[in-house]
Amino acid sequence: MLKSGILNPQINALLSRVRHTNLLVIADRGFPYWPMIETVDIALVDGIPTVLQVLAAIRPNFSIGRAAMATEFVQNNTAEICSAFAAALEGIALEHLPHAEFKKRIPAAIGLIRTGDTTQYANLILESA
Repeated sequence: MLKSGILNPQINALLSRVRHTNLLVIADRGFPYWPMIETVDIALVDGIPTVLQVLAAIRPNFSIGRAAMATEFVQNNTAEICSAFAAALEGIALEHLPHAEFKKRIPAAIGLIRTGDTTQYANLILESA
């Protein structure tokens, strides 16, 4: 029995299949469903868990080379929220692109973890290193 780290078996299985340069998406509660992508839905209620909580949980054992977010994230959120995401992604190259372009990258992902986050445009595409 696992006693620490990621305890969710579906997330463990998903993370174990990610290889060099593969994409993983961590999405907010309103992100569209993509039938062709394995989705692990861990949304419990509004705001639980958040994208940042999931990122913090996987980051110790997941090598992230680059990340992408929608430019609309910065336009629709407070400086405090933007700073929290910047701190969580410290040391990772972060690209901002229009939400429509962001969504075009989703089909290339190995999988998607859907959270209960209510932060607007809080979606992340993580590229493994």
